[in-house]
Order: sequence, then C-alpha cells, then structure tokens
Amino acid sequence: MDRRTLLRATVAGAGGLALPFTAWPAAYAAPAQNATGPYGPLQAADANGIRLPAGFTSQVVARSRQTVPGTSYVWHDAPDGGAVIPNGSGWVYVSNSEVSSSAGGGASRLVFNSAGQVTGASRILSGTNQNCAGGKTPWNTWLSCEEISLGRVWETYPLGGSAVVRPAMGRFKHEAAAADPVRQVIYLTEDETDGKFYRYIPAAWGNLTAGTLQVFRAGSGTSGTFTWADVPDPDGSPTQTRYQVSGAKSFNGGEGCHYADNKVWFTTKGDNRVWQVDLAAGTYELAYDDNLVTSGTAPLTGVDNVTGTPSGDLYVAEDGGTMEICLITPSAATVSVFLRIIGQSASEITGPAFTPAGNRLYFSSQRGTSGASSGGITYCVTGPFR
Repeated sequence: MDRRTLLRATVAGAGGLALPFTAWPAAYAAPAQNATGPYGPLQAADANGIRLPAGFTSQVVARSRQTVPGTSYVWHDAPDGGAVIPNGSGWVYVSNSEVSSSAGGGASRLVFNSAGQVTGASRILSGTNQNCAGGKTPWNTWLSCEEISLGRVWETYPLGGSAVVRPAMGRFKHEAAAADPVRQVIYLTEDETDGKFYRYIPAAWGNLTAGTLQVFRAGSGTSGTFTWADVPDPDGSPTQTRYQVSGAKSFNGGEGCHYADNKVWFTTKGDNRVWQVDLAAGTYELAYDDNLVTSGTAPLTGVDNVTGTPSGDLYVAEDGGTMEICLITPSAATVSVFLRIIGQSASEITGPAFTPAGNRLYFSSQRGTSGASSGGITYCVTGPFR
C-alpha cells in the first residue's frame, strides 16, 4: 500500500475507529477535501488566458520590462510576493522581484485610485537578492524577504519613506511573514527542506528595530501542541538559526503565511501541505495535504503563496501544479479551484492579495508565457467574492 492509499484509508476510517492520540486525535479536524467551489465551475479561458467562474473578469495591469500603462515606470522582472496597502480612497499593490541585486532585485509598487485605475508606479526597494515573499504590517509597511542563505527582512514604505533592513528578525532563507496584532508578533517561514517556523517579538509593537526571534517547537507528528523557544543567535552564523534549538519542528519548504482570527496558516511546498496553528488553543494540525484528499484528484499540488478574506476563505497559489489559485475554507474543510491560467506551465502564480473592499484580487504569473523572469505578468481579477 502506497502512502496516499494508506493515508486515505486512515482518514476514511477515522469516523468509526478510535485512533490513538499519536495517530489522529479526535480533537483535530480532518484536512480539506474536494468540493464544488462556491462560485461554480470554471468558464472557458478569457482573452488573458485565465479560466474563471461566471461573473469574474481579469485584466493585465503590468508586464515585466514594459512600461506600466499610465506611468513612465518599467515593471520589474519575476514578480513574486505581494500585498495591498490602503491609501486614502485607493490602494497600493506592492510586489517583490525574485532576481539578484545585479538584475534589479527588490520591490516595486502600483498605485491605484478608488476606481481601480493605475495612477503611479515606482521602486520601493533596490539592491537586494531573490526577494520572494513577505508580509504586510498593521502600520502599512511591506516586509520584503530575501530567499537566500543568511537572507534578511527589509521593511519598506509603500506610502513613502526609505526601506530599512531589520536584522533582529533573523538571517536565514526567508520566505513569508504574517503579522499578529493580538499577540503583537510577526510569524516567519523558512524555505529549506528542514526549515523552521518562527515568530519575532518586537520590543515595541510597530517598531521592528529590536526584539526576540523564537522558533516553533513540537513533536514529529502532523498535529499536537507546541511551544516557542528563543533562538540564541538570530544572525545565523556560525550556526544556522534552524539548528540552534533542540526540538524545533522541521517543515519541508516553508512558503506562504497568513494570520486571521487567532490562527496562522502557512504552506510547505516540499510536501504540498497547508498547516493551521490555533494560537488560542496552542495546537497545530493540517488544513490541507494533497495525499489526504480521499475523493478524486487533489486540486492543489504546488502549494505556495497564500492569502485570506474576511469570510475566512484561504486562497492558495500554485508554483507549478496546474497553474491554479485554489480556495480552502478551513471551517468547512473544503478545497476547490478558483481560477486556472492556461498556456503558462513554465511559470508559477505569486503574490495573491485582496483590496480592502474584497472585490479585487491581484496576483502575478512570475514568468508568464515565456518561462523567463523577463516574462512576468501582473493581473487583477474582479468579481463577486463572498
């Protein structure tokens, strides 16, 4: 019996079998299963090569190495992690560039008015390397993270101001960040096959200059309780941060991270999983695992960036897979396909982020139809999101 068959049998039989705590504790929900999406089936591909549910439309807002329409700014290569920052009656979409410093690595912004029209574009971070994902802060800055050994977190100011490096947040292969205003911490993922999950506790909330870096400690299972432990040397030299604390739990390729309602979700691309950490209960479990989908073909096979909506839905972008953004509703334990990009199999979907009103979703295809960093395309999808 292969791993998928064994795990499917475990989930299918969990309702009628009293499993021991270490196997499948009854206190934890089963990972998300295939379901019909809340918006119905995907329609034929539109003029931009995107298959969407009825009622939704897409537009291209920027292309790598081309001038952003309505501005004089040339959009960066390899657009990656992104976020939307409120800006008066409009908003700003920020986007990382996952290339080296010599190739223009850093981050840029697109400025929109209340009607969703681009009114400006500019660079907000330069001279950095492989800026992959990151995270928005409650004080409307963007944490741009370097996905390199001894990578750093840069705090950028999309509404005005110069970017500042935040070394106290640790030096490792950074991926994403998510702010928790209740506990006043920032969660951080690490893109290594034995990467760790961290949190940064600023000495003063709203100021990331100084603070304490901690690592997630737990057993080897896919659910259980956890604790946090201080990382003695956040500089990561000579011993890398992930090897400094005994009992720190390993995760296979940490990627996207999202906080909402006393929970934090993060993805691991090495095993196609979405993890849920219940911060109030002090427990963690799987919200999704492609090997635990018991009916039909797993819809989400290249988990990467993740964002969420006020309704509680998670939108998970694929790196590879079938170039989809999938929708997970943790409360219902369901997963479905929201959109699919056609003809871009050598790319990945990056930077999903919603506007404050929740009616527009921005994201990028990092390498577009060309499969090269110079072929990136940034989109906006508008429609009746719940």
